[in-house]
Amino acid sequence: MFQTLRNAWKIKDLRYKMLFSLFIIILYRIGASIPMPYVNANVLNYFTTQAAGSILQYINILSGNAFAQATLFALGINPYITSSIVMQLLTIAIPALERLSKEGEEGKKKITQITRYVTVGLALITSYGYYMFLRNNGFLNDNGIFAAVVIIAAYCAGSALVMWLSEKIEESGIGNGISLILFANIVSRGGTLFSTLITYFTKGFTNADGKTSLPVGIVVGILTIVIALAIITFIVFMSDSERRIPIQYAKKVVGRKMYGGQSSNLPLKLNMTGVMPIIFANSILSIPATIALFFKTPKEGSFWAGFLSVFSSSSWVYAIIFFVLIIAFAYFYVAISFNPIEVANNLKNNGGFVPGIRPGKPTAEYITKILNRVTLIGAVFLGVIAAIPIIVNAISGGAMGEIAFSGSSIIIVVGVVLETAREIEAQMTMRHYKGFLE
Repeated sequence: MFQTLRNAWKIKDLRYKMLFSLFIIILYRIGASIPMPYVNANVLNYFTTQAAGSILQYINILSGNAFAQATLFALGINPYITSSIVMQLLTIAIPALERLSKEGEEGKKKITQITRYVTVGLALITSYGYYMFLRNNGFLNDNGIFAAVVIIAAYCAGSALVMWLSEKIEESGIGNGISLILFANIVSRGGTLFSTLITYFTKGFTNADGKTSLPVGIVVGILTIVIALAIITFIVFMSDSERRIPIQYAKKVVGRKMYGGQSSNLPLKLNMTGVMPIIFANSILSIPATIALFFKTPKEGSFWAGFLSVFSSSSWVYAIIFFVLIIAFAYFYVAISFNPIEVANNLKNNGGFVPGIRPGKPTAEYITKILNRVTLIGAVFLGVIAAIPIIVNAISGGAMGEIAFSGSSIIIVVGVVLETAREIEAQMTMRHYKGFLE
């Protein structure tokens, strides 16, 4: 892998793309550190004491701690992700958008433009909600109208700028813009996670007589590292696994030459959706917490307090909904990105067929059946890895909020690394360089 990166660095255009992506990420991290006017610095203290293990903490993770610090990019990439989900759903539901999606590059540009407008609208609404959250909790130095306009406009503009940076990565860089920004945000909190791990190593064990023995935290820390490495290895294995459907091409004679008669296969990735179902599910589950920002914290024991507690990471209901949404979005993402009917028609037109299956509709049905099974396995894999830490936190009654979202974070980080590595590998293959299989 490192050899391939060195080879890619020797190619001028690939080196430019990698440096451009890195430059955009650095710009984003600078924007995530720009403080906002009229905002009190006590916001961070509130999050460290009150929001541990809640959905607000996960929003903070995805924003690279900008949400807790109330900086310019506090909303992060979430409005853009949500607008992308909305547009994908509307493309299926609204015939006019569906026709646009089938008009090729021109239709894609129009849908992208609409997505931008939706992103700005969602960013404006979310900015107002975040402003109300800051005001209701006493985090503002000025509650006047001018301060409100400045804060809301700045957060909305920051979200639009993040969207623009994400698109620039996809246009001129390497990798998916949304995924790379999320990757940078999660990795930026690595110092916090590392310091938490250090506390496990240095934590002492107190006997019944009050004396402190050798730190049992060393055992806890080692087990944490081993489990994390095992999870990463399992994620890589599942991400690289695929179901191969054998394809046979019929022989045909053209002039004096015979063509075809070759055997191939149609690979179906076990985790074809990557990290997108987790991103989508978290975006949907963050909606109640985002709406709650508009209002004051409800009284303990009230209906709204109970409703919001359902969407807390210490709730069993949250873990179940999260798991179900991951599976649902996995099927949804595969449905919009892979068309078995089109694949079957292409095979038929090129003289290919699945042994024992008739070309055309029977082939499409056969591919669909296998695709549904493969997608279910991949979706369950994603759901289990992402939901187990949440379940552990729910069992502990929210006492282990620090690890509640570690499963999702690991999957996103590993998934983004693998996706970016595959894209570099594809670029290297186009230039006839040796790749990761060396």
